[in-house]
Amino acid sequence: MNSIGEECTELKKKYDDCFNTWFSEKFLKGYNDDSVCSGIFRVYQECVKNAMKQQNIDFKEIDKDILGTDNENKAPPSDNNS
Repeated sequence: MNSIGEECTELKKKYDDCFNTWFSEKFLKGYNDDSVCSGIFRVYQECVKNAMKQQNIDFKEIDKDILGTDNENKAPPSDNNS
């Protein structure tokens, strides 16, 4: 799967590879220090944030807690006025 920003896709692949290697070779064997991938994750995260800004995606909507609230089972508001 590609990243939200085309310029971030290669970073996403590098992070995914790092994470998958860490998960299979470390985490599943009881080693839970995930800092090995933290550097590439921060770079990828910044790239995604910049791509979101360019696409006018509101960060507040992404960070909004829904699970466990009254909004969890509600359908999103409709854009049409029917």
